[in-house]
Amino acid sequence: MFLKIENLKMQFGGLIAVNDVSINVEKGEIHGLIGPNGSGKTTIFNVLSGYYKPSGGKIVFDGKTISNLPAYQITAAGFARTFQNLRLFSSMTVLDNVLVGMGHHAKTGLWKTILNPVAVQREENIFIEKAMNFLNLLEVADFANELATSLPYGSQRRVEIARALATDPQIILLDEPAAGLNEIETEKLREILMKIQNTGVTILLVEHDMKLVMGICDVITVLDYGKKIAEGTGAAISNDPVVIEAYLGQEDL
Repeated sequence: MFLKIENLKMQFGGLIAVNDVSINVEKGEIHGLIGPNGSGKTTIFNVLSGYYKPSGGKIVFDGKTISNLPAYQITAAGFARTFQNLRLFSSMTVLDNVLVGMGHHAKTGLWKTILNPVAVQREENIFIEKAMNFLNLLEVADFANELATSLPYGSQRRVEIARALATDPQIILLDEPAAGLNEIETEKLREILMKIQNTGVTILLVEHDMKLVMGICDVITVLDYGKKIAEGTGAAISNDPVVIEAYLGQEDL
């Protein structure tokens, strides 16, 4: 199993945000994580990313237990993450935002910068080429030299995903990437997520847009009040009476 979450629990004082949740994610799949607001989705992402230490349970990634590793070690192990709210560097160009994601791959330190500037320039050129490849994949390469925050909102979302991919992850956690997008932008996002999957990167997706989730996810896990209430294909989930009552049947979603 590529990513195995076993009996995960996350408690904040008297509040149990995630209660005995187990999820298996296969390598190369797009796995959806859905549920009403407050059901524990983002908390699970925060645990997987190393921002929270779990109160109980175990997380095994590619055969190694990562439950209590710090965030930087989890990133190095092959995790990348985007957030509900955009976190681009407003004073930096699109290209520079993506280059930031490659920082931990740099091999040139201070003395090498001073003593061997040619090697430093060579490494920088390689990073720029890779960054442009990610921008091409996300279809925002034409904006490489523009300030990231000058782009339309949907394009900024794609820049953020490109920056996450620049860390060279095996799995990327996307937290509501379609939030704030119009129908055309959401369709473009769907196409891009399929392209990312085709590169071999596994996707764990938190999303409220049910049309997107049902149309793209290989497996969907449903949470409610911190517990897993269902798991399966889109067709199975959409016809599950427990899911309909807890989530899909709510008119305000």
